[in-house]
Amino acid sequence: MKRSILALVALVLTIPLVAQAADWPTKEGDFIVRDVTFKSGEKLAEARLHYTTLGTPHRNAKGEIDNAVMVLHGTGGSGKNFLTPVFADELYGPGQPLDITKTFVILPDNIGHGASSKPSDGLRMAFPHYDYDDMVALQHRLLVDGLGVTRLQLILGTSMGCMHAFVWGETYPGFAQRLAPFACNTVALAGRNRMWRKMAIDAIKADPAWMGGNYTTQPMAGIRAAADLQIIAGANPMALQDQFPTREATEKALDQSYARMTANYEANNALYWLDASRNYDPSPDLEKITVPVLWVNSADDFINPPELGLAEQMVKRMPKARFVLIPASTQTRGHGTHTSAKFWKADLAKLLAQ
Repeated sequence: MKRSILALVALVLTIPLVAQAADWPTKEGDFIVRDVTFKSGEKLAEARLHYTTLGTPHRNAKGEIDNAVMVLHGTGGSGKNFLTPVFADELYGPGQPLDITKTFVILPDNIGHGASSKPSDGLRMAFPHYDYDDMVALQHRLLVDGLGVTRLQLILGTSMGCMHAFVWGETYPGFAQRLAPFACNTVALAGRNRMWRKMAIDAIKADPAWMGGNYTTQPMAGIRAAADLQIIAGANPMALQDQFPTREATEKALDQSYARMTANYEANNALYWLDASRNYDPSPDLEKITVPVLWVNSADDFINPPELGLAEQMVKRMPKARFVLIPASTQTRGHGTHTSAKFWKADLAKLLAQ
């Protein structure tokens, strides 16, 4: 039962399981960006960008770092999501695709997430209303101004990070030599995908305890509804039916999943996470992406349902892009298949060989 409960937790959209990660040799740091102006016109005197790295930067004859890879997390996550065994143990070891004896791996915490600047630091709902373009621009500042990286071998992104990878490909063409976007589409975030996010946002704001963001205790009724929506959105129905065949098992697993998910849940931060995708739509400029692309979605993804057929249409507009749809099974992880490297590791190795 314990293993089944952990499996359900790992299906949750916004806060992947980090516990039980291997003791990988990491370094952490903060880069401060001053006088930041967001697309909304709002300003932040200082934006703290936290990051984790593995491996050592290598410099070529020109003194340029030439072995950097950036991995971008999903909504509500952090760079430490990529220290989980299902990701790290498959990719960072000797001879693996992101072997850290050869690769300098950069794991940012995006603005609003992890240990980077976020509404809960004190500004609450007065925090600038960032969107994906703002987030990518700050990632660029972290790389160039903070870490001295002017070229990447790869951007790998999951969920929100998948969408960021497409924004990167259009905003900074060629900065990354390859893109590996996992679990997203390349159209405006609308339809059911926007609907469930708006439901979660409305649930938090409708809780009287939210008090316009100036709450003294977390608005738990709103958080419960938002978290439940996120659990369902991230789940694989085949796996749930297989792992929890009784009412008792299902409800116990759900309670455990909710408790873990909401241990560090902060309502205002969540509102910003869920709304940051509001302007996302790379579809008009996909032809700008001319580097090799490995685009992977999974057939059990509620958030990016394969029956829409969007990826199969859009991939044709990028000359070196390849789309892979992972079949659903009791072993796939719904939307969270994006972090389970065993399903796409061989394809990633082929991309890196290009």
